[in-house]
Amino acid sequence: MNATTIQNRLNEIFRIQENNEFGLPRTAIMFKPGNYNVDVPVGFFTHVMGLGAVPDDVRVNRVSSMPRLSNDNATQNFWRGIENFSVAPASGRITWAISQAVPFRRMHILGEGLNLFLRNGWSSGGWMSDSKVDGQVASGTQQQWISRNSEWGSWAGSNWNMFFMGIPRNLPAGTWPSPAYTFVNTTPVVREKPFLYLNGNQYEVFLPPLKTNSTGISWESGLGEGTSLNLDTFYIARSDRDTAETINTALDQGKNLLLTPGIYSLSDPIRVNRQNTVVLGMGFATLRPRTGKPVIVVGDVDGVRLAHIMVDADAVNSPVLVQIGEPNSNASHVSNPTSVTDVFVRVGGNGVGRADVAMEINSNNVILDHTWLWRADHGAGVGWYSNTSRNGLVVNGDDVTAYGLFVEHFQEYQVIWNGNNGRTYFYQSEIPYDPPSQPEYTSGPGVNGWASYKVSDNVTHHQAWGLGVYAVFTVPNANVYLSRAIEVPNLPTIKFQHMVTVNLTNNGGIQNVINNTGGATRPGIAVQPLPRVTEYPAP
Repeated sequence: MNATTIQNRLNEIFRIQENNEFGLPRTAIMFKPGNYNVDVPVGFFTHVMGLGAVPDDVRVNRVSSMPRLSNDNATQNFWRGIENFSVAPASGRITWAISQAVPFRRMHILGEGLNLFLRNGWSSGGWMSDSKVDGQVASGTQQQWISRNSEWGSWAGSNWNMFFMGIPRNLPAGTWPSPAYTFVNTTPVVREKPFLYLNGNQYEVFLPPLKTNSTGISWESGLGEGTSLNLDTFYIARSDRDTAETINTALDQGKNLLLTPGIYSLSDPIRVNRQNTVVLGMGFATLRPRTGKPVIVVGDVDGVRLAHIMVDADAVNSPVLVQIGEPNSNASHVSNPTSVTDVFVRVGGNGVGRADVAMEINSNNVILDHTWLWRADHGAGVGWYSNTSRNGLVVNGDDVTAYGLFVEHFQEYQVIWNGNNGRTYFYQSEIPYDPPSQPEYTSGPGVNGWASYKVSDNVTHHQAWGLGVYAVFTVPNANVYLSRAIEVPNLPTIKFQHMVTVNLTNNGGIQNVINNTGGATRPGIAVQPLPRVTEYPAP
């Protein structure tokens, strides 16, 4: 295809997707290896991928995500992603103004660098992993950000909660609380996302290996260690023809699963019961239950990989939407854990949606690598009695590790951690906007609301780094408060580092950061000083 044809097609896709926050189209754009004299604007539900073995096999002139709200505001730039290609602008920086649920993976940005905002407009909550920026990354107005296993020439900027993990060099100067930087030297255990690529003329899916105590990018010396699966090992699903029955039949026959872009209406869950099964979506393939059941249930088996999947709740309530391991699972998967990568759940917004729990982790040793669990605060079907949902994430398994955990607006605890030896590296959460009154937002006698991040009383070992919890109570005159953003047992073996709370309205607020420590937010939009706790329990 010539450059003009490609550019016209890219522009046509963007016209459809630019404002498609709650619409139906889903799009995957794939570039075969080569150099492309094109600019790639990225809108909602658009997933842009290079099909090379390494990012430098595909090169485009420019890629961008531009704010869609007034005043250059990118706080609703959700559900879009780019991976596995390089960008070489003729001049200037790349603008990547985004918020939640935007994977930026396995990218190489040449030239002057990358801006994570536009001018003075807000952006909120982003992710970068396995990527290299030759120049400077400027975070600007980004409220919070996580960078994992990446490299750059330099980093500039900080705001409420900036998290750096497995970054081998050129870290910014300073540390928490001023500026609000958290540094973790190595990534303890992770699998990078599987990806589709061309091996000669053959389409294959590459499975990166499990890594421990890693730093930097995985592709410095080429494709590297891992396993390639021929596309013949996958059942290629299409939303216009496939049902839970056809998909489960293929899985039962030993196939992996590739979900092409679309919205899959399911009367039964997709059931993954075979170890090492790969379930890979593209173009924000979306699973939606029709009958109040989960959309995907994974058995308590080794090495399942779920990647790039969107889930939409339906009007019929589901007890849980995504379940990893059956209740009371107890097997060890330490040498071959299940990984959940770029899995996003939405309850409401595109219409009434209801689910008791968005995601439940029952298996041990599961790795969560970037997830946004979201009870909608705007859109269609939104209201305290309409898009009802109790919890975003419930973790019952032991030794579960989460990187880039975004959980927002659920009506009780956003996260309940019941398993032992859990670890969270970066947490971002807005509590619900819409409690109608304090009596309806009370978890117990004398306790206002439900903590955002709850470690259960029976847990003896837990660790978390870099947590931000934000109050945005919007019901006038409701006078709603949250007693504490984080609630944990008082044990020396439960350790939290670098926590902040922020109030974004004049209504109510958060009265303490963790347990009875940290003090209250002030009314108003991010009125300084922000309540911060460096370490809990205090040394």
